[in-house]
Amino acid sequence: MIIQNVLFKKAAQAFYQRQWGQLGLVMLALGALSACTSTCLGQAQPTFELTPQMPYSSENSDPIQHTIDFSVVVTPPYHCEVLKVWLPIPQTNEAQQIGASQFSTFPMNVDPQVNTEPVYGNKFAYFEFHHPQGAQIIRHRFAATIWNQHWNVDLRNIRQIEKWPNAFSPYLKPQPLTDESQFRELLLKEVVPVRQGGAKDLPQVISWIDDHLQYDHVNASLKADANHALSQRVGHCSDYHGLCATMGRALGFPTRVTYGLAMYPKNSPSHCKMEAFIPPYGWVSFDLSETQKLAGKIQASETLSEKEKQHLVAKARQRLISGFRENSWLLMTKGTDYELVPRATQPVRVVRTAYIEADGEVFDDPDPANIEQREFSWMTVHQYQADKPFKFPFKDHTTLQGN
Repeated sequence: MIIQNVLFKKAAQAFYQRQWGQLGLVMLALGALSACTSTCLGQAQPTFELTPQMPYSSENSDPIQHTIDFSVVVTPPYHCEVLKVWLPIPQTNEAQQIGASQFSTFPMNVDPQVNTEPVYGNKFAYFEFHHPQGAQIIRHRFAATIWNQHWNVDLRNIRQIEKWPNAFSPYLKPQPLTDESQFRELLLKEVVPVRQGGAKDLPQVISWIDDHLQYDHVNASLKADANHALSQRVGHCSDYHGLCATMGRALGFPTRVTYGLAMYPKNSPSHCKMEAFIPPYGWVSFDLSETQKLAGKIQASETLSEKEKQHLVAKARQRLISGFRENSWLLMTKGTDYELVPRATQPVRVVRTAYIEADGEVFDDPDPANIEQREFSWMTVHQYQADKPFKFPFKDHTTLQGN
């Protein structure tokens, strides 16, 4: 399903012009004046550690405890000798608390090896089935408490980094593109014609992607592919965020694609977001595709007035660019293009819910959103229970009222 957002795009453009145009110049001038004043008065500037391991600095609220029962059902080829499965394990951080994992397999009994890959620190349970006879089920049960996260990013506070430490190298390397020169021309002439510098250019990138990409879960790469997004101008969540991450890196600030689980019933349980490292806030989460879909739903409402629609669309955009992540999304993996442990036959672009090989052959991710597809070599089965009712921030516009 492709969402048409003509009215939303006009409202979003107007909002960005108001929020980041003349106001942005005023903010930059005020920021420079404030910095000068502080220096002249001898006031100490706040410091922070410039490292990719910097903890989340968001304001957290409204925790929800989720009980997760997640299974992967794999059907290996006939006479398969070795079936290998890497299942991501979520980790505790400042916005999610993870309980102990309980793994089981059926019908074969296989104990997992738990390893952490060294580039982004993603943790995986690795299962190896020898001579499997028929389908195999891997079940993962655990509890997770997740908070809403608000970063409240303010343009005036964003700091420029002249030289990023070497530890940020994996987050600054853009995805190889089909036509690098054409991409650079597009980026500098159309996407960000007036540079603010570093992460201050991110709102322009977000605005351009919103204006030029349409959501389509069928015509999608499932691999956070900027080439797909640029050539097709359609895609699903990972294509939006893969393109945004690539543009951000090309503009000189670190980014990473993040994959997680939506804590409610849906055919495809995974969902992708993007994080940018914005000093002094550190890693800040953005969800371009879901914000666009929410705004489209607002514009299509038959009960809201035009004034209410414009107000809510502006609120949705403001929530997006100030940094927000909801308490019904569980972070599972971070980053792109890395080696699994133990090594698979090739590096992975992303891991959405699992990575699977049979005798060295990679199993493509299933896409249940494609109604024409009838065969899957593997599929997920999932059930989530929350300790209290909760609203869906990207589906319910009433959640914008308090922002």
